[in-house]
Amino acid sequence: MELSQIRAFLAVAEELHFGRAAERLHVAQPPLSRTIKQLERELGTRLFDRNTRSVALTPSGLALIAPAREVLEAVRRTTAAVRAADQGEVGHARVAFAGVSTYRLVAALAREMRSSRPGIQLELSSQNFAQPAMKRLLQGETDIALGRWDLVPAEVSAQVVMQDSLVVALPDTHPLAGARSIDFADLSAEHFVSLPPHEGSVLTDRLRRLARDHGFVADVAQVAPDTQTALALVSAEVGCHLTLASVAHNESDPHVAFVPLATTDPESSPDVHLRAAWRTDDTSPAVRVVVETLLALDMTDLR
Repeated sequence: MELSQIRAFLAVAEELHFGRAAERLHVAQPPLSRTIKQLERELGTRLFDRNTRSVALTPSGLALIAPAREVLEAVRRTTAAVRAADQGEVGHARVAFAGVSTYRLVAALAREMRSSRPGIQLELSSQNFAQPAMKRLLQGETDIALGRWDLVPAEVSAQVVMQDSLVVALPDTHPLAGARSIDFADLSAEHFVSLPPHEGSVLTDRLRRLARDHGFVADVAQVAPDTQTALALVSAEVGCHLTLASVAHNESDPHVAFVPLATTDPESSPDVHLRAAWRTDDTSPAVRVVVETLLALDMTDLR
């Protein structure tokens, strides 16, 4: 049984007139009659009682109406689903993000996707550091990565989605806690709480670079496994911590003060902006839509 036969049968069943059914289908009446006869031969039963004056459905014809409509509806849904997937209306996209500083951005992305593209499912996974997120992207374990990288592999496309800058987290009892900005040289005698020296870790790299450029080696009193632990140690007056302005916007501990770092040489201390990265050869319409949504988000109030 072919779709053309089903459409022909339903047209005749609903019109009960071969002429009107032929007009509806934009075909001549003789080919329509042949299609119905061929369908009846294949099914081994008459579907219509017809004479020169009228057309009526047989019991077999009546029984075929509901299944025939279900078949056409299934075809319509299938076609719509394929078109929706092709246009990025439905689908699945995996997003790996790194660090506390990305939380508000990820929340904004999830809200926008639910509002504008509810048919696209986001699978979110949090990483402690940006390098593992990039590794997952390269291995095909995620579709989009959010993080901070100084180097991006050639097979990956990346674009800044949120501007950011360096700040110093200090105990609120520290003499510089109320300063408008801090010259990094003024921290030469301080103890630091650092993140692990993980490969590709931007903040540990910036701490090392800034200390070197200002003629000292940072005294790391303790290494924290993540940013939240580092800030808890700052609150406990273990030391200060080099972090991001976006982290400050996500922190509510009243015993931690965040002071902007005075402008640094961009050649010795490259930017710390948040980037979205995706595989250049990824052809998924859903991933394309999520990337476009990310790039269109207004980040000015998320830093």
